[in-house]
This record gives sequence, structure tokens and C-alpha cells, in this order.
Amino acid sequence: MFLGNSEKVYMLDKSENNAAKFGNFPAMGAVYDIASRQTTTMGVTTNVFCASGMHLPNGTFATFGGNGAVGPGGKIGDTTPPNNPYTATYDTTFGDFDGTKAIRLLNPCTDGDDWSSANCQWFDNASLLSMQDQRWYSTAEPMGDGSIVLIGGFTNGGYINRNYPNVDPAYEGGAATPTYEFYPANGRQAQVMNFMIKTSGLNAYAHTYLMPSGKMLVQANYSTMLWDPSSNTETDLPDMPDQIVRVYPASGGVAMLPLTPDNGYNPTVIFCGGSNMTDFQWGNYSWPFEDTWNVPASKKCHTITPEPTDGSTVDYVEVDDMPEGRTMGQFIALPDLTMLMVNGGENGTAGYADRTLNTLTMPLGMSLAAGPVGKPAVYNPRAAKGQRWSNTGFDTSPIPRLYHSSAILLPDASVLIAGSNPNVDVNLTTVFPTTYKAEVFYPSYFSASNRPTFTGAPKTLTYGGAAFDLSVPASAYSGSANDAAANSSVVLIRGGWTTHGMNMGQRIMQLNNTFTVKSDGSITLHVAQLPPNPNLFQPGPALLFVNVFGIPSNGSWVTVGSGNIETQPTQDATVLPASVRVDGASGSGTGNNSSSSSHSGASSTHTGVIVGGIIAAIAAVGILGAVFGICMARRRRAAARQASSLGYPMSSAPGGAATRATAMSGGGPGAGYRGSDSSAFVPLQGNESATWGPGPNMHATASTASLSLHSPSGGLSSPYFDDPRGHPSGEFDPYHQNAPRMSTNERRGPF
Repeated sequence: MFLGNSEKVYMLDKSENNAAKFGNFPAMGAVYDIASRQTTTMGVTTNVFCASGMHLPNGTFATFGGNGAVGPGGKIGDTTPPNNPYTATYDTTFGDFDGTKAIRLLNPCTDGDDWSSANCQWFDNASLLSMQDQRWYSTAEPMGDGSIVLIGGFTNGGYINRNYPNVDPAYEGGAATPTYEFYPANGRQAQVMNFMIKTSGLNAYAHTYLMPSGKMLVQANYSTMLWDPSSNTETDLPDMPDQIVRVYPASGGVAMLPLTPDNGYNPTVIFCGGSNMTDFQWGNYSWPFEDTWNVPASKKCHTITPEPTDGSTVDYVEVDDMPEGRTMGQFIALPDLTMLMVNGGENGTAGYADRTLNTLTMPLGMSLAAGPVGKPAVYNPRAAKGQRWSNTGFDTSPIPRLYHSSAILLPDASVLIAGSNPNVDVNLTTVFPTTYKAEVFYPSYFSASNRPTFTGAPKTLTYGGAAFDLSVPASAYSGSANDAAANSSVVLIRGGWTTHGMNMGQRIMQLNNTFTVKSDGSITLHVAQLPPNPNLFQPGPALLFVNVFGIPSNGSWVTVGSGNIETQPTQDATVLPASVRVDGASGSGTGNNSSSSSHSGASSTHTGVIVGGIIAAIAAVGILGAVFGICMARRRRAAARQASSLGYPMSSAPGGAATRATAMSGGGPGAGYRGSDSSAFVPLQGNESATWGPGPNMHATASTASLSLHSPSGGLSSPYFDDPRGHPSGEFDPYHQNAPRMSTNERRGPF
């Protein structure tokens, strides 16, 4: 799941028996419209199960690898290579192709674009674009020039990527991929990473963070290193304390803490939760050798600063424990410079199995985790030690969010939470079922009386160079203008590409600023560009927020850097003008400028279609938590819902889903705007799309029976059915070349 632009969230699912279809097959992709709360299926051809992904500098998103083709029940697809029954290239029931080497590209589109255009669809054609090695559960990390390094993964396998005893730590008999490669490759060949051999068995979805020097923090199993991608040299760093495992399937919550002027933009990474099961308990490809659901997850948290600037020794530092242990917890960076932790379970691990070494009949369906943690918590790295975690006022969601759950920050600074499926295929009746329900969580700042607005956001930010000004009106706050200005900040957030409780590429940076207060109470913020080091915040899309007294505005969509994969231009940082105060100036907003601790959060829930599940009618909205604070916030913001000129729109088309949902949630009949506290999802009512279909004008619905994504008789004119060539390539870029199109009488694949 990822935020493609200020209007759309894109979602991907494994090949499974989803009720929602694209053409004749279960859908593996969808696009969610934030304003209307409607979801539309999209065509994805290769099995995207447990892939990795990342943004590119121009705002395109790429998804890498996945699983081989599978059919019902997760069984190997029915079309296999000659003399190899252990993998499949295609399945005729689910219509999915082998995704283990796939590179899929998407150019996110807005409502103003032509959605029938090929440029608004997934490019998914392994005959033209693929990786050098097969990668399932790999990691993607952007470089300072905007290229992407892809690390590790499986070629095939199961629970963890090793046999036991582990006699072949490098390749596991051909099922492990201990290599790294770049996209675009530009002639560079995949190389072995020794760290992947050292950490064999527990290095799926390794944690990676580019450092200011251009080296990369890499953490897997309980080992840590600083890796130089330019020379493939490794520098060992201390092991994780207590040998706690935080990579999949232990799945601790891991994130880079906010980069700020106060910390000199020096990265610190926090690791929380996970599991410290013994080497034997982790088992092998088939299953764990422990009944994991009985094993408590860790509540410990540790931080590491890999490149200290004060000459100190690099080491892990134990910080405040979480309120409870978590596996599969996920950190979401919030614009008030705190870190939200959501989802997960108190016991066990990620993954699923039909048995363990000792238990042949699983007590919780196929789930290897138990004790869902539905209560979010917030970590404030600026608070005093012992006071950094808080969940005061947060209620508990009734929806278990375990394996395959996900979350992403939205442009209005709320958090979309979706998914959970610890099952091999769709199962709606087990203890922890396949979940098509989604929630939006509203952090504490939604209970504030005033929400800042601003104008003047640039479309592009640079690394160093001339500062820019943002204008904050007096209506954005109340009280002293000098106090408001002194407590204002400008924050840049990239939510990343989120899967399996991790946000690949997520970063948050506070830009340096000064201010000028005017006699009418308005405030001009003088804002520095990013520091002149692209490694701190790699080039690509991001959201720009203004905070006043810790209350964020809506985010404005911006592009950081040149938009190209290249050595990014840098300039010296501009010296900002001194701040100017005006005594007696004040804001015209009503009420208070801060959130109330007694109304510190809420979740609104709707049953809705994400990728599958057909719901006949709108479900009742359930507010989980601070009902009073949220309802008050709705009324207070109704008169002040203008975002910046580039900001997230708080309105939707009259008569659309937002009108109905807002009326149901107390906004009044025909209110028509997307109140930040209204529900997040409305079912599709059977109309998946009017623009994703077959035929010469692409006007039929995606559910049209005659559409077949792979059949020559389907009347197919969907995009990106390209003529195969002799060998796949990592150099092909469909958005910069005129790719030949396959005619409607040719069959695509298998590749």
C-alpha cells in the first residue's frame, strides 16, 4: 500500500480467491480514492505476494519481485516449467504469472488525468522489465541519486528461508537469494552480500536505511552492519541487545526517527518489539519448531545512531519499553514529529502455517500470532526518558490487525489502516479471518479547535538553495501571534511503500525556518530548503506540512530533487533572515490551539471493498474513542477546512459517497465535504470502474464478463501487453520509451 498522490492510495494483494475481480480473475490490485472513499480494481498480472517497493524521483512507484504463480489454496499454479514441479509460471484459475523477478511500474494519476490511458495503469510485463535474480521478501532502499538497491529475498520457501540444520547458509539448496542489485542496473551485475549469508534464515525484509555518508545501515537476524554500496564493503556494528530479532517473521516495529535541526539531521533508527526465540525455535522453511502463539513478543525498544558526529562509539541504546509487547507493530511518522505505533499481536510471529513441530492441529486457524493489539500508542522522541510512550485516551479497535496488515499516512494527517490475513487463501470464517475492513485513525491533534492553513508551497524542493516563504493566516490560530510563530514548524514526510508492518522509504524531516509576524496577525514563515545532502531525504514525492502549536495542516504534495535518477544538484544552504515579532498581534481563530489529552484519538470504521469482498450496503460508522472530541472537531473545522493551494482537498463531488457518509456521521444531510473525522470507506455498490475496461474506447466496466486479462478471446485492449523480446531487461523504462503494444489476437506469457 502506498500514497500515490494527494488523491489516491494504491493497494496490492497476493494472488488469492478475492471476490472482487479484474476481468475474469481475482483482483490483485486496487486504487482507493480518498475523497469519495471508493475503491476500483486494477490489472496486475504477476503474483505480487510479499514483494518490495519504492518511489522513483519523478513520482513513479516500482514494485519488485513476489511469489511464483499460485492457485486456490495457495497451491503451486497449474502451469510449471519443464522438469520442475516445485514452481509455476502461470495458474489458469487465478490468472497470475510468476512474480519472483517482476518489476512493476505505476505512474500515479489524479482525477484530472485520462484513466483510460496506459500511463495510469500498472506496467507489469516481465518479458520487457525484470530483475536479475528472483526475490521474494526482498528489501528496497533508495539511493541518493534516486536509484534503488534491492537486497536479498527467497526464490521459493515458506516460514523462514533456511533448512535445519542450516548446512547451506548461502543458497539453502537454491531457495535463498543472498545478493543485491540495483534498479536501474545500468550495467551493474547482481553481487553476493556476505551479510545475507551471515544472517541466513532470518533476513527476510532486512531493515535498511541510507546514511548521510552514502553508506547504509542494514539489520537482519540479530546482526547489524554499515554497508558501502559503492564497494560492497561491510563494517560490523554491535549485535541487537538480547539477540532480539526484528526482521520478518519476528516483525518488530522499526523506523528512522525525525531528522531535525536540533539533532543536526543525524539519523537515529528505533527498533521495538519483535521476538527473541532461540535459533531452534525458529524452525525451517516448513514451520516453526515452537508453538509461537504462546511466546510473548518483546516490549523492548532500542535506538542506534550509526554515524555519530560527536565521536561516540556506535552502539544500541535501550529506551522506553512499549506499553505492551508487539510483533507486526508498525511505526507511522506523524507531522507533529511523533511516531504512531499501530497493529500487531502480543504473542507469536508473522506468517502462517498448517502445523508446527509439536502441534498438528492449529488452535487459531493458520495464524502464528495471538493477542491482537488494537490500541495504538505514540512515541515522542523529544519527551523525557520514561515518558516517551503514551496511549492515554486511545480506545481499542475491535479488528485484529495481524499478518499482512498495513497502514499509511494520509494527506490530512490521519492514518489509513487496512488488511490482515494470516491464511494461505481467503478465509472469512476462521479465528483471524481475511479482513476487508479498513479504519482511519485520527491522532490527538484532530481534537484541536484550530487547524493551520497556509499558502505558498512550492511544487519542487531542492537540496540547498534559496529559501521560500509560506503564509499562515491569522485564522489558523488563536492567541498571541508571537507565540504562534515561535511554535510553528515546517515538516516534510514521505510515508513510503508499506507492507508487512514496515514502511520502506519512510522519512520525516523538519525544515529549518524563521518567521515574520505582521500586525494583522498573519505569519510569514521563511523556510530553508533541504540540507544539501540527498542521502538524508532521497529524491521523490513527499508531503509538506505546517505545524502551529503541534497541530498540523493538511499536507501539500511536493517533489524533492530534480525528478531524475542522477546525481542530485546541490547548493549551499541560504542563511535565513532573523525572526521578526510584533507585540499585540493575535490570531482570529476560536478556541484552543492544542489537542486535549482526554480526546487523544479515535478510529472510524467502515466495512468496505479494498481488493475483495462484495458489500451490499453502507455499514454503520463506529467511532472508537474520543467521540466528544471528534464531534467538536468536526464543527470547529467546518468553517475552516481550506487547505493550502496545493493541499489535500477536503471536498468531494455533490451527491457522492462523502455526502452520504458525512450525513450519517453527523455532518448533516448533503454536507458534501470530507470531514476529517467522518468514515473512511463506502462499498463500491457493484460499480468497480467506468474506465478500466476492455474495448477500443476503454469504457466498459472492469467486471465485464468478456474481459480476460490473458485470453486472446477477451477482446483485450488493456495497456502494456508488449511484444516479448529475447531476454528480460532491467533497463527498460515504459514511461520514457514508446513500447510496442501487443495486438488483441496475441496471448501474453507465460514468461
